[in-house]
Amino acid sequence: MRKVIGIGETILDIIFKNEQPTAAVPGGSTFNGVISLGRMGVPVTMITETGNDRVGNIIKRFMEDNGIDSTHVCVYEDGRTAISLAYLNEKNDAEYTFYKDYPNARLDVEWPVVNKDDIVMMGSYFVLNPALRVKVKEFLDYASGRGALIYYDINFRSSHASEAIKLRSTILENFEYASIVRGSTEDFQNMFKISDPEKAYKQEVAFYCKQMLCTDAEGEISLFTSDVTKKYQVNKIETVSTIGAGDNFNAGIIFGLLKEGIGRDDVASITVEQWNRIIAHGIAFAAEVCQSFNNSISKEFARNYGRN
Repeated sequence: MRKVIGIGETILDIIFKNEQPTAAVPGGSTFNGVISLGRMGVPVTMITETGNDRVGNIIKRFMEDNGIDSTHVCVYEDGRTAISLAYLNEKNDAEYTFYKDYPNARLDVEWPVVNKDDIVMMGSYFVLNPALRVKVKEFLDYASGRGALIYYDINFRSSHASEAIKLRSTILENFEYASIVRGSTEDFQNMFKISDPEKAYKQEVAFYCKQMLCTDAEGEISLFTSDVTKKYQVNKIETVSTIGAGDNFNAGIIFGLLKEGIGRDDVASITVEQWNRIIAHGIAFAAEVCQSFNNSISKEFARNYGRN
């Protein structure tokens, strides 16, 4: 059976609304999507790191409670598990303050076994960070060599925009590893100072990776491949929190790829009809997560969705 392997950070999100703490939820860009896939019954492993502390124990227990293999979590003794304060504005979008205390030696774990057509889900600054890049690249070389389908969610925040030039070669290298690249208009603006998705695809992505998805907050979704350019509309919904919306769009896309039986060698020949169904899963997962303070789809949603 195919499995999904996430590689990224774990963090405890403490969510504030009207300047009062409202919820504390384990999170992280790739982590949020991995939890949703675990709830959907997909075999999932997470490569990440936590401190040997109370917050780290909460995160590991949360993973295991949601069916995630935590064998490949690096638990470090020096330093503490990362925490973020997420302040929701009137549109329920979050602004973050991060508190991180990492050790010098990081991601000291044995890689999970990767088989052909397993899906590797990666993204955010974690896979660009110079302190982790040697280890991340080692895993990507291994996974790519084993025939994995690699899904790259850029998730390049404005807080790192000043590093865009320095990180450019690493970003392009990630595009080259990727079977599918997903970014937002904000990501492309922060990285390349390009907000037009088609321009970003043609000028920066297409040479390295032919399949790209671009989201635009509550705006339309753009799909670009060698043969297809298509826009998808998103229904307006009342949101509680948009934390995890993009992460769960990714989870829905990966769920769709698995449901359609798309392996790495099939990505270039996905039909428009298949893309329509795959993207519909992404939209459904993202909409669900916006209606609560949770960073992932609910177990109830997963149970009901699985029967459809």
